[in-house]
Amino acid sequence: MAEPVASPCIGYCRLNEHRLCTGCYRTLDEITGWRERPEHDKAAIVARCAERRERDTT
Repeated sequence: MAEPVASPCIGYCRLNEHRLCTGCYRTLDEITGWRERPEHDKAAIVARCAERRERDTT
């Protein structure tokens, strides 16, 4: 069995004007219901967060 996908939350929860958390880079929709989401959805969200973080820091 695969390991559960960890939440990208870093405990710095601030939403910007686009409703995107500036700590973990999840949208409000992605944050809502995280625990109930299937693992494949969580993995896709984590990948999108990494892409957003990369765009924001370059």
